[in-house]
Formats: sequence, C-alpha cells, structure tokens
Amino acid sequence: MKHELTMNEIAKFQKEYEQKPQNRVAELAVVNNGVAKASLDSEKVRKLNRTFSIEIPTDNVTDQKQSGRCWLFAALNTLRHGFAKKYNAKNFTFSQNYLFFWDRIERANIFFDNILNTADRTLSDRTVHTYMQGPDTDGDQWAMAVSLIRKYGLVPTYAQDESFTANNTAFFNRILNNKLREDGLVLRKLAQAGKNDEIEAKRQEFLSEVYRMAVIAFGQPVQKFDLEFKDDEGKYHFDGDLTPLDFFHDYFTDDLDDYIVLFNAPDHEFDKLYALPFEDNVEGGSPVHFLNTKIENLKEAAIKQLEAGETFGFGCDVGKDSDRQKGILAHNLYQTDTIFNIETKLSKKERLETGASGSTHAMTMVGVDVVNGKPRQWKIENSWGSKVGEKGYFVMDDNWFDEYLFKVVVKKQYVPEKLVKIWEGKATPVEAWDSMA
Repeated sequence: MKHELTMNEIAKFQKEYEQKPQNRVAELAVVNNGVAKASLDSEKVRKLNRTFSIEIPTDNVTDQKQSGRCWLFAALNTLRHGFAKKYNAKNFTFSQNYLFFWDRIERANIFFDNILNTADRTLSDRTVHTYMQGPDTDGDQWAMAVSLIRKYGLVPTYAQDESFTANNTAFFNRILNNKLREDGLVLRKLAQAGKNDEIEAKRQEFLSEVYRMAVIAFGQPVQKFDLEFKDDEGKYHFDGDLTPLDFFHDYFTDDLDDYIVLFNAPDHEFDKLYALPFEDNVEGGSPVHFLNTKIENLKEAAIKQLEAGETFGFGCDVGKDSDRQKGILAHNLYQTDTIFNIETKLSKKERLETGASGSTHAMTMVGVDVVNGKPRQWKIENSWGSKVGEKGYFVMDDNWFDEYLFKVVVKKQYVPEKLVKIWEGKATPVEAWDSMA
C-alpha cells in the first residue's frame, strides 16, 4: 500500500501545529537547548541521592577510553574487587591490554573456523554475511573473558600497561577486519576447491600475520613478571618470576565455573538456557550461554551477592534514559513524550523484537539501596574514567533496572536451585542476529 505525500497534507499539518501555542514553546526550548537538555526531568535526578544500604568498599575506577572493551573491564573489575578483599589492596588492577592482545589472536582463529565451516554457502547467506561484517571486534561477553583468563592467565597493569591502540581501537579494527575479510575469501576458495593441505598452510600464514599486527599494536605479551605491591595499610608484598597462569592459579580461589549469566529477554522463553556460538572467541574455551529468566530472579541474585560483599558484572542498554556526565540512569529521565506531545509505549519485549534496545555495555555493580525489603537504587562502577558521574560511579533507579538491564553474572550459590539445574543442562543455540546477541 503506497501513499504519496501531498502539499495539501503538509499545509494541514502546519495549520494543526500552529493551533497549539505550547508547540511553539517546545520548539524554542529544543531549538536553543537540544532535546536532551530541554526534556531532562530534574526530579528524577534529585531522587537519586547516592546513599546505599549495601555498598562494597571500592576506590579508583578504570577507563576503557575509546574502545569497546567494557566486557573485559567489567570482568576484571569483578576479579580485582575479590583480590582487594583478600589482599587488602583496593586499587590493584589487572592488565586489560594483555588479555585484549590474546583476544584478537583467538578471534582471528575462530573467524577462520567459522568461514571454513560455511564455505559451502554463498556470501549473501545471512550467517556468512554476519561473520564477514565483524570478523574481530572489541565487544562482548563474560564467558569470553573466562576463556582468555583460563588459557593465558592474568598480569598486573604495570606488567603490561595500556597501549595507544588498546585505548583507541577504531583505526586498528578497520585494518585488521579488512585483512581478515580478504583472508576469509582466500580460505573459502581453497575449501570450495577441496585443497585441505593448502588451507592449513594459509591459516598458519594468516595467523602469523595477525600476531605480528597485534604485537605492533599492543606490545609483546608479557611472559613473566614480579608481583610487587603495597596494600592499603602500607604493607609490602613481593612474589618474583611469576607467569600469568602462576599468578591466576596462586592468587585466585574462585572457580570461574561458579558463575551463571542470568538474562532477561521477554521476547524469549523464560527459564531456558540459550547458547550464542557466534560470540565464542576461543576454540575449546567456555561457550557463551545465557539463562533467560524473569527480572525478579536477576534482582534477587544480585542483592544476595552484594550482601555477601561481592561485586558482579552486568550488561545493559546504557544509552537509554541516561546522563553520562551526571552518571544517572533513570527510567523516563527525559520527558520527550511531553516535549513532542506524543505517546510512546514500547515494552521491553517489543523493543527487543524491533531492535530498539539490547545489551550494549557492561559495567560492575558495587552497591544497592534496599528500603522495606525492596531495591530503590543501585550503585555502579563504570569504566569511563573518573571525569564522569561521581568520580566514575553511576547511580541507577530500580525502574531502569527493569527496563534496560539485561544480564547479571552471579555465583551459583545466590541462584535458586531450579535455575542452577537449567544452567547445567543443554543449551538451545540462537542465530548471530538474535536480539540476545
């Protein structure tokens, strides 16, 4: 059904606009200040007072700068808070650059696997197109960090500090992804021609080139280091000649298998385990799994973990109803419907179904304010540096949690047994373009 817009219709729209004086008031406010500033609800900001009944003692925040490594920062922040609690060292941090280096190598390798496994399909096939669209990106999931840590260990920040490229990934990503697309086309042609011996030789050649690029961009990955730090009471600690895996195995008692990723996607069946194989980054590593369940289960586990003095990572749609500079996440923070005299009512399910929302950013939860048994607001440690929010910390109202928070990474002991059994069962895979991705 087609409709051609006519000049008569436009004249009618203009007349209807001019009949309501409040439209002119809104026009002046938005033209001179922008939609965000004109529609910001200061009452929402006032109600978030940054006082929390349950709060983990933390200090300096980290900064991912111009990169999409939030998932890695959130995972390492969770581990560093555990380290801080055990060794009384709040500001001890781990090298994101070290694990990010290995992530690029591993993702290149798994990209080649995916391309070879789909070599019998056309380039226009939706799965192949999705692989080619983002061969080696910054993002993604808790399980990906687990795979890297288990294989390569951890190092302190000082042992392999941030590189310029780790903090500013866009230009390097463009170069690397174009190379991988070209490599992928070569491997596809070899697979289609049945030249299996040549495939492995070419894969080795391509991976060696990716390794060279990663070393030039991020620096040679450290193999051994001396662990040296002063705790919060000034006590000196030293442990020499450690490998990254030595450090992880000797200083961390948490089993990374103890964690469950609870997801809230109302457009999918609840109390069901899903797999996202497209987002796996290490062959033989931990698969990306989400246990989809109602939002109340996420909140219950989250509060129990914070009550136990343990932080956790979570994923959300950070760009919705948020003020980056103030560090505010509040549902209906911007009264845009009032400004434009419209009514928008998309549910969380409908936003997922239409692509209007999804998990775009990972952060670390470090506190909650529980009043009369119900959470009122949540304290967040972000990875955008100390110049935003309150020294890098954000506050989220509980309604925002309902609408825009999608996943929490919590320990099994804080999750109902029924859900633990589902987590330990068989997962249903979803496509790369699924709303959970």
